[in-house]
Amino acid sequence: MPTVILTGPPVPGSPLADELRALGFDVRPATGPEEAAAVLARVPADQRVGVVDSGFVGHVHALRLALTDPRFDACAVTGALAVQPGARPALDRAVAAAGTAEGDATATTATTGATATVDATTGATGSATVGTGATVGTGPVLRDPYADRLADAVEAAGTAVQRPELGTLVATVPATPAERAEAAAAVASVDDEAVRLRTAVKSRDGFFTTFCVSPYSRYIARWCARRGLTPNQVTTASLITALIAAGCAATGDRWGYVTAGVLLLVSFVLDCTDGQLARYSLQYSTMGAWLDATFDRAKEYSFYAGLALGAARNGDDVWALALGAMILMTCRHVVDFAFNEANHDATANTSPTAALSDRLDSVGWTVWLRRMIILPIGERWAMIAVLTALTTPRIVFYALLVGCAFGALYTTAGRVLRSLTRKAKRTARAAQALADLTDSGPLAELAARLVGRMAPGAGIAAAVIGSAALLWTAWAYDFGGRQVIIAAVLYVLLAGAAVARPLNGALDWLVPPVFRAAEYTTVLILAAKADVPGALPAAFGLIAAVAYHHYDTVYRIRGGTGAPPHWLVRTVGGHEGRVLLTVVLAAVLARDAFPVALTATAVFVALVVLVESIRFWVSSGAPAVHDEGEPA
Repeated sequence: MPTVILTGPPVPGSPLADELRALGFDVRPATGPEEAAAVLARVPADQRVGVVDSGFVGHVHALRLALTDPRFDACAVTGALAVQPGARPALDRAVAAAGTAEGDATATTATTGATATVDATTGATGSATVGTGATVGTGPVLRDPYADRLADAVEAAGTAVQRPELGTLVATVPATPAERAEAAAAVASVDDEAVRLRTAVKSRDGFFTTFCVSPYSRYIARWCARRGLTPNQVTTASLITALIAAGCAATGDRWGYVTAGVLLLVSFVLDCTDGQLARYSLQYSTMGAWLDATFDRAKEYSFYAGLALGAARNGDDVWALALGAMILMTCRHVVDFAFNEANHDATANTSPTAALSDRLDSVGWTVWLRRMIILPIGERWAMIAVLTALTTPRIVFYALLVGCAFGALYTTAGRVLRSLTRKAKRTARAAQALADLTDSGPLAELAARLVGRMAPGAGIAAAVIGSAALLWTAWAYDFGGRQVIIAAVLYVLLAGAAVARPLNGALDWLVPPVFRAAEYTTVLILAAKADVPGALPAAFGLIAAVAYHHYDTVYRIRGGTGAPPHWLVRTVGGHEGRVLLTVVLAAVLARDAFPVALTATAVFVALVVLVESIRFWVSSGAPAVHDEGEPA
């Protein structure tokens, strides 16, 4: 059980100790710094420990934000500090340096010449600060709570201290009865639970999610929290619901399509609820990060497969459309991820296009319009659900392809304009992130050494030329033709040339999505040209496995832990190795054997990637984060 050290003389009638116990803490009093140091020494080093001034007045949720958030090694609000084991040495040093003086000390206020009695532990003498930044009190005073001094010392020692935005919440250490009454009135004037519910919802979300789901899903999240359910359990329930929906769609019957549409909407409500539950109860976890990062894709792509199976039962083969929708969606996300990674820490990161976007944001309706037209996950799932219930799988996929293509063109064009019109200096970290997102394997590495450094801007040119030549050749020539093998070899060489120098050019963030489009679409074209049963479903499985690897790479980079180990990329061949392997298999195998080869490749990639991914995300070294949702 985590421990809170309640410092300073007890305040008669204060509910603070009970509130801390309700938050799950073992409360141990300490009247002075020397006693606080002794109590701290008895707390195991592998436990979370907090220090709270006994005179603290504020909302319970302010304490919750400071003391229970697992994402940060150290976190503080006025009068309260908590550290995890990683920051414990810094806290130990801060407590030791705080001194052993206890009791009362006399302080003279320079501005008034008045003498005030100051508690040696809290250091408080006469003002109260609320979450909005307002200060209440009767005159100039000195105020230095013990927990605040410890937080400053921990931060000075090099440990980052997270200080959450409190908004209208109150967190203060008043010094006089009058100030305490004033702070209590400020607490009473703000509904703690209403703030907690409001902040459980993401501040930036799509129109459908904001107005059609979040108004009630936040209450579902609270219902789950009060019954001890975890975000991971809700996430799993969302996945199971979506898989059942995919099974219903696979029946090919109208009742199955209607049921599938309803269940898909239920799954999306649960998908919103899990994140809101995590924010409501601060239940962030490494496993939750992995589940939330991957299950959305598993749900959506499983539903695509269900629709394709249902259509096949009625004699309509839409596997190519399902595969096209998955490719388009994945490439669109890679565009988002690569652009953000290239620019999130760039300097002089401004452009006329960005300025225009900021001006449009000041006009409320344009914000919602621009969020809707890119077909984010809420609008997309709502469209899929309604069309599934009312129409056919083919129409669903046509609508998906048109809508997602428009959204992809809109966002990509805007980002290209921003990149061309801004003068930004990108960091080495951004260049490394883009290199990791390219997923270059041993063949590309060898080619890069042979080619040597290219001219600035040659990376994107090499990627586009190699990818265009490969796709055109695969489309124009017969299945298994030697021309396709030649184009694949050229693709490997140009893939190496593309990463031969750091990807810090204005448009180099396009290199990863270009490679994704080339690899996925090549598999689609070859499977379609094989024209044998099972080829397109096998291609769907292979691309799903590879896409999981690419999403896993993205979320590891976003979590701050870096890309997957290089041995994994080498083992699964890199994008250029998989392309060359697929092309060679098409050339040397009989058409009937091609689906088997694709299936075997898919199983191998999936096993290697999933085993390592699961090991990483459930390990203690993975970051305790909760993804805030996909960018589109």
